[in-house]
Amino acid sequence: MPVKRSASAAALPPAGRRARARLCLRLAAPLSFLLLFAALLRTRPLLGVPPAAPPPAAGPAKVAFLFLVRAGVPLDFLWDAFFRNGEEGRFSVYVHSAPGFQLDRTTTGSPYFYGRQLARSVKVVWGEATMVEAERMLLAAALQDPANQRFVLLSDSCVPLYNFSYIYTYLMASPKSFVDSFVDKTEKRYNQNMSPAIPKDKWRKGSQMVVTQRLLGRRPNAAKELLSSCPIGEKRRLGFNLRRKQLRKGAALQEHDCIPDEHYVQTLFSIKGLEDELERRTLTYTSWNQSSNPKDKMTWHPMKFEYSTSSPEHIRAIKVSS
Repeated sequence: MPVKRSASAAALPPAGRRARARLCLRLAAPLSFLLLFAALLRTRPLLGVPPAAPPPAAGPAKVAFLFLVRAGVPLDFLWDAFFRNGEEGRFSVYVHSAPGFQLDRTTTGSPYFYGRQLARSVKVVWGEATMVEAERMLLAAALQDPANQRFVLLSDSCVPLYNFSYIYTYLMASPKSFVDSFVDKTEKRYNQNMSPAIPKDKWRKGSQMVVTQRLLGRRPNAAKELLSSCPIGEKRRLGFNLRRKQLRKGAALQEHDCIPDEHYVQTLFSIKGLEDELERRTLTYTSWNQSSNPKDKMTWHPMKFEYSTSSPEHIRAIKVSS
């Protein structure tokens, strides 16, 4: 049976049909190009265009309190009162303790610490790179919550001198991180083997207890060179081979001691060109040995406050001096 042609097709002569076909091709080619270009844009973003910023966290900004402790939190009763007078939803608690240690009703009297230990931890040895590794693990855990905007590193002997509201307002009001950072021309911890990963002019020192913004939090692995320059291993490799007799006498530093916890954060800011983001001071009050005996002054740790030196009068004096 012969195929029926439409009236419009039958009315066109052969030359007209060819012209119409060419017109369709001309229209189809640019359309195909546009569709292909659109598909490329969907699968491969333009170079040089930064990715969209992640959506802001819902709710108020929080302060993350990062506790680096041996086992439990010995001063948990003081921190319990501090958090109890705070505002829920404006703080979070993270604890790095000895591997296998659990914070529960049998190990702490404060519910704010229940289950707040990290799922994974390392055995920390003072003066070794494991100290910095524990700090990085705390920071990485706190970064999982986008609401955490300030990160406060604390030891098991730290206590708050002010109430929660005062500290929260103080930290949030500053656009910078509080990091004690300076060039110590008298110490000899820098090792030339650290170069070029860590140039000598970028080497900094300061207090381990720091308060950082999320700016640093986005770069927790940016200074791996610092750890690799202070190899994790036995003390002799790390440069901490202080003789026992020297320790008993007061302990002069060896030439290449590293003690990375006093350098890690400070040198990280320096290497990354972020020192303008710093308030070059610590928010932690410490008192070093006040003895008149020079040998007694050569100690690794600040003075430990006892019950007799922690009266309200002593606390007020500390507030005035700091």
